[in-house]
Amino acid sequence: MQDLSAIIKAYDVRGVYPDQLDEQLAHDVGAAFVEVVGAKTASGGPGAIVVGHDMRPSGPALVDAFSQGVTDAGCDVIQIGLCSTDGLYFASGRLGLPGAMFTASHNPAKYNGIKLCRPGAAPVGEETGLAQIREMVATSNLPPASANPGTVRTQDMLADYAGFLRSLVDISQIRPLRVVVDAGNGMAGYTVPAVLGTDAGLPPLPLTMMPMYFELDGSFPNHEANPIDPANLVDLAERVVSVGADLGLAFDGDADRCFVIDEQGNTVSPSAITGMIAKAMLVHHPGSTIIHNLITSRAVPEIILENGGEPLRTRVGHSFIKAEMAESGAVFGGEHSGHFYFRDFWRADSGMIAALHVLSMLGNTPVGTPLSAVVAEFSRYFDSGEINSVVAHPPSAMESVRAAFAAGNAVDELDGLTISASDWWFNVRPSNTEPLLRLNVEANDPNLLSRKTDEVLAVIRGAQND
Repeated sequence: MQDLSAIIKAYDVRGVYPDQLDEQLAHDVGAAFVEVVGAKTASGGPGAIVVGHDMRPSGPALVDAFSQGVTDAGCDVIQIGLCSTDGLYFASGRLGLPGAMFTASHNPAKYNGIKLCRPGAAPVGEETGLAQIREMVATSNLPPASANPGTVRTQDMLADYAGFLRSLVDISQIRPLRVVVDAGNGMAGYTVPAVLGTDAGLPPLPLTMMPMYFELDGSFPNHEANPIDPANLVDLAERVVSVGADLGLAFDGDADRCFVIDEQGNTVSPSAITGMIAKAMLVHHPGSTIIHNLITSRAVPEIILENGGEPLRTRVGHSFIKAEMAESGAVFGGEHSGHFYFRDFWRADSGMIAALHVLSMLGNTPVGTPLSAVVAEFSRYFDSGEINSVVAHPPSAMESVRAAFAAGNAVDELDGLTISASDWWFNVRPSNTEPLLRLNVEANDPNLLSRKTDEVLAVIRGAQND
């Protein structure tokens, strides 16, 4: 059996093109996907799978190979062409079809990948189909070629996507705002002009947009399309300040994550954005459940409670959040990584909807109110950001951390190890794919934050040297 565990992973398919992910693998994943999601109709005729891709040069060839695998298995394909990942989720939700998005998100240019979903944008992860797909492909246990192969047709969904997002968050009456948008040469260069501009035939909004790196270029000539890395926000921050913009927006490669820069060039914590959107959602959905993962700020559940909502703490990762949203009926969920999930968007994540909420909140304040003043209500503590440490044996290092800090403090193991005191807390989690420990620390003041971060890192990195 071929070992595909490094390519068909816990949440998606991802690898270097063509060394790991090539046309043959894409074809076989397509055929297996038909079987796993039951894409054929009950009568035995072809069903359909909707397929899109980002701007990476290998995308069209991989889409065609995947589509061939799908049609060989007796299922139709609807190719929607270039799209963001949330654009693919929209198509899956609107059409009620399984979907496949060809993207490697924020990874460097040499990578590509496939994000799969069931009808209604329901995620396909290791426990909900990817493990089965991996085994079918590895053992060549694929559906036999159908006597009635499916067909491929194209359908443009961009205008419908843009109109739907505008219907979720109406910003047509906000005060005029000056906005710098850094697309990072990724798919926001395609979707932002449609949603925030007039490319999709929608009425103009009271926004003066200043685009950066909107040219679709999967080689990422300006910087990596990974806004969680502060180095990739430097250009945007400088531009916001130099032109006197009200805010800046940065999207990752497939535009499903959004980061925000205030008028002073400071990055707004995704936890603060989660709190902002939670407050806005609770105005329209009083008493609703709001999900936050366990490494968002303590401020997030505080804000949810203050605004009459019910906070629900979850593990890190989209599959856990989407499952909790389905079970709890939560209207919204936020993660520290810039992923934001909306019940009215088939519980899927959308950086663009998050951006619309931020524009709405700022745009409904009095003229001259800076974003930094709006955000102050939601930024209450000091955090380290995620710090990665390479360790030879993560479980041993975790035990060393427990031994050093558990006494006298609250301990839980929902996801990794979280240790909490009254004025600080930290979480340390092992990576799923690398010999890394990921550390997040939060404290009530910056000196305490610095001290606790140093203390925990000393234990983690000391364990590495034992």
